[in-house]
Amino acid sequence: MSKLLTIAIPTYNRAELLDKQLTWLARAIKGFESDCEILVSDNCSTDHTQEIIKKWQNQLHNIAFKSHKHPENLGVMRNIMYCLNSAETQYVWAIGDDDPIQERAIAYVINKIKQQQNLSLLFLNFSGRNKITGLPVYPPTIIGNRWFDADCEDGCRDGKEVFEHCFAKSVGAVIFLTASIYRTDLVKRALQHWPDAAENWISLAYLAGYCAAHGDVIVTKENYLECVVGVSYWQKEPKAALLMQYKHIPEVILKLQECGYSKQFCRQMLLRNSKEVDVKVFLGALRRWPVSAIKTVVPFVALVGLSVFDVMAFKEMRFAETHEPSIQEVRTSTNSRRSPAKSTTKIKS
Repeated sequence: MSKLLTIAIPTYNRAELLDKQLTWLARAIKGFESDCEILVSDNCSTDHTQEIIKKWQNQLHNIAFKSHKHPENLGVMRNIMYCLNSAETQYVWAIGDDDPIQERAIAYVINKIKQQQNLSLLFLNFSGRNKITGLPVYPPTIIGNRWFDADCEDGCRDGKEVFEHCFAKSVGAVIFLTASIYRTDLVKRALQHWPDAAENWISLAYLAGYCAAHGDVIVTKENYLECVVGVSYWQKEPKAALLMQYKHIPEVILKLQECGYSKQFCRQMLLRNSKEVDVKVFLGALRRWPVSAIKTVVPFVALVGLSVFDVMAFKEMRFAETHEPSIQEVRTSTNSRRSPAKSTTKIKS
């Protein structure tokens, strides 16, 4: 791994957007050509995406520029996973072909990678904007249009602790592809541990959590890009809401527990997710796909019930620990009970 960073762009039938993103990249990458590689993964596009790729390969001849066209459409998540698995540099940054990114972002990322020896994950903060209305959009748990509210640019805090804070605040933040830069060996290892990650639309949260558990994490104070809300690929799927709320998020939480996150944290996150699910989503799915809806929700209900039991048991254990008398208190109590008996005992001559 001689180079530092692969900048990968998964794309499908959006030649104009890809051209615009590569125009940004050509400007932003100046001065860092020797540190970076470019990879475009074409998910079997039928438009003129290949012409755009060839155009920019000719213009960016002074930088390693790879491209791959899949023989068939793999789906969005598999195309993303292909990008992550194909990187041969120390870090990999997969970006959406339509996400507005500031030109200073590449310089910041490269400099942080060079400064932080044990960096495993870097989150670039971002703002949100509704594509239709143009108005700012951000999670209700965040104050201001800055989706990560953690400031951790020195990488000194515990990586798992930083990720837990970010995940608890906003699942949407940790699954925003363009905001995440992964250490390549770690993200590849995470994908080996979960070969079916591409079947889960929230699996990027697992990848981030896995990386965070094995090194330092940086979350930027300033915004470096924008998330255009309302155009996500999964929103076009008819069963998207049902699967996201009742299956994909719980599945990711369980995977986080497998890679070292505490049972207490994971159970608390499962309970929080259960409070945020929309019952109307289930009822609507029940009318349209009764068998599928029931098969999806029954395991979810069982998991929530188990989480309630575990959390209550943990609280009772903690209560018992905090109210358990110390050794000194036990000795004092024992001595105080014995003292009257000694005072009434007659001494034999």
